[in-house]
Amino acid sequence: MGPRPYLLLLLLLAVTLSAWTAEPPSPPTYGVRVEQAWIPMKDGVHLAATLYMPDGARPGEKFPALLEYLPYRKDDGTAAGDYPKHAYFARRGYVGARVDIRGFGASKGTPTDREYSEQEQLDGEQVIHWLATQPWSNGNVGMFGISWGGFNSLQMAMRHPPELKAIIATAATSELFHDDVHYMDGMAHVDEFELNMDMAEGFAAAPDYALDDYILNTRFETPPWSLMYLKHQHDGPFWRSPVRPYSEIKVPAFLIGGMQDGYRDSIPAILEQAKVPVRALIGPWNHGWPNDADFGPHVEWRDQAVRWWDYWLKGRDTGVLQDPKLVVFMQHWRPPDPNLETVPGEWRREDQWPPANQKQSALFLQPNHTLAVSAPPADVHHLKYVPSIGVEAGFWWGELLSDVRPVDAFSLVYETAPLTEEVAILGHPHALLRASATAPLADWFARLSDVAPDGSVTQITGAGLNGAQRESMSDPKDLVPGTTYALDIEMHLTSWVFPRGHRIRIAISNAMWPMILPTPYAMTTSLELGGEQGSRLVLPVVPIEGAKPPALAPPEPSEERKDVQTIGFPWPGEWTLLRDEGRQKTTVHWKGKDESTFPWGKETDYEALTYDVDDAHPEACAVKGEAESIFALKGRTLTWRGHLSVTTDQKNFYYKYTREVLNDGVLVKTKSWEEKVPRDHQ
Repeated sequence: MGPRPYLLLLLLLAVTLSAWTAEPPSPPTYGVRVEQAWIPMKDGVHLAATLYMPDGARPGEKFPALLEYLPYRKDDGTAAGDYPKHAYFARRGYVGARVDIRGFGASKGTPTDREYSEQEQLDGEQVIHWLATQPWSNGNVGMFGISWGGFNSLQMAMRHPPELKAIIATAATSELFHDDVHYMDGMAHVDEFELNMDMAEGFAAAPDYALDDYILNTRFETPPWSLMYLKHQHDGPFWRSPVRPYSEIKVPAFLIGGMQDGYRDSIPAILEQAKVPVRALIGPWNHGWPNDADFGPHVEWRDQAVRWWDYWLKGRDTGVLQDPKLVVFMQHWRPPDPNLETVPGEWRREDQWPPANQKQSALFLQPNHTLAVSAPPADVHHLKYVPSIGVEAGFWWGELLSDVRPVDAFSLVYETAPLTEEVAILGHPHALLRASATAPLADWFARLSDVAPDGSVTQITGAGLNGAQRESMSDPKDLVPGTTYALDIEMHLTSWVFPRGHRIRIAISNAMWPMILPTPYAMTTSLELGGEQGSRLVLPVVPIEGAKPPALAPPEPSEERKDVQTIGFPWPGEWTLLRDEGRQKTTVHWKGKDESTFPWGKETDYEALTYDVDDAHPEACAVKGEAESIFALKGRTLTWRGHLSVTTDQKNFYYKYTREVLNDGVLVKTKSWEEKVPRDHQ
């Protein structure tokens, strides 16, 4: 027994020595040179790439490549945002490759038939091989991106081509049916992304914007993706192929997410399931990079990325394997304010997931609408379905919100007494409900909130469950009216510290409009209380004080392109709610706008959505969308327009989409798609 303490001491000494001897990340010793390249595919199609090269390299010096692979038009659509990232890495000895996906931007070929297609991934493998075999390459490739670029980074890590050595995925998931923008939590959703992508398939490439046969036929004739997604209303092979399980990730992954982002659930899932080194950073942010998200605290991430890339792509021991598995921001109470500039809280580290000291704490829904640790006597609470509620509770499961009391007023609400001490949670809260409905289809939503002493309500997280998918998202089944079902609504990842004197609240409803399209039957839902298996809230409670992580650096200044400027319309845009009390009808208008200037002209983008719902007739809802992109060029003005309409009755969706292109105000071409799509448990 005697030598064992010495062995432990030697092990600790070795770990400490490793941390002491870690190499610093690559310094900014190079200039930046931008080159254009064509990458040949096996079928003869060429993809367009912008290469951000380290300038001033020694003769024969080799560099790793960093791939960012998107449909969003590298020469105009993402040009302003691409440079600050790729120039940062190029100065530190990496070749940044920003590649347009087949059929988009400057790349040739027919647009892919969907997001994250097999074709996109097969092309991606060839792009990675091309980058690894260039004369300037050391043979190692990393892949990174936010949103789409994070999605396909995860997907390529699942395919693990031999030259791909590591990835960084930000605001990303591969749970396409559950998490992506088409079906949130498995329920139908329509937003401005549909407008953007359905019109983008027909765009011409900068800087010429030639309206040739290739654009007006090959691209313009491509069917809108939103129609195809509407035809796949439950999980299954369409959504699962070519995406693979998280356990198939065979490439080291650095994950970045935000507690206000709709794709944050992927991070704990990957931490649990992946068998390769994974490191994660989760801040309070929405769908943005940590250094310039819509609100703070902002931190630098590119320095951490260089440490990650250096280790896996250059073979330099920067100590990343000694970093915490997860650095996460513990949110503290904040007032309900969508314009908050900085979220209060502090950083903590977790070296495993779920956290080692996490405990599941149950609070039972009581007959008097309180929450308590003891199971109550049996009771039943009823709630009439009001399809139009939910606007104040958000457009997806994130973002900063105003006070949600208007939604709670039409929900079943339960809350604790004022807390006598602080309570901290980190993980996925669960609403375990015993519920029934008087209709064959119902959605259930659970929202967790913090109620301040002044009565204001700050929503923390929530989730929904399509009742038809209660047993399987891929094999939905009608509800039997009046039959009670055990439902497990796993809410989206969150962190929160409830202050002393505040109350913990859960609100249950059957609508979250316009985030989710309403189910088509008037009904009443019932919630059964009582017993140890009765309706209850389960919280992932952790200690108030957590381990402190290494300090995160504040954002560094970013290099900007002087010839490109973008003025974006920050999410959530402009929302207007109109209510006709006499006719029980509600309308929500949303609009957004952004502008970009380039050496060859100016682009102005407008998007607008109108949502209508009738409380007396939940089967009759509508979403109408209008998008317009105007390119003011030298000597001419090109305009692309998209018009989307989705209306419903009890049995069907009625879909119509029209794409148009105009030259100096004169219609050059138009194409429409119109179809009746049967409702499939939506």
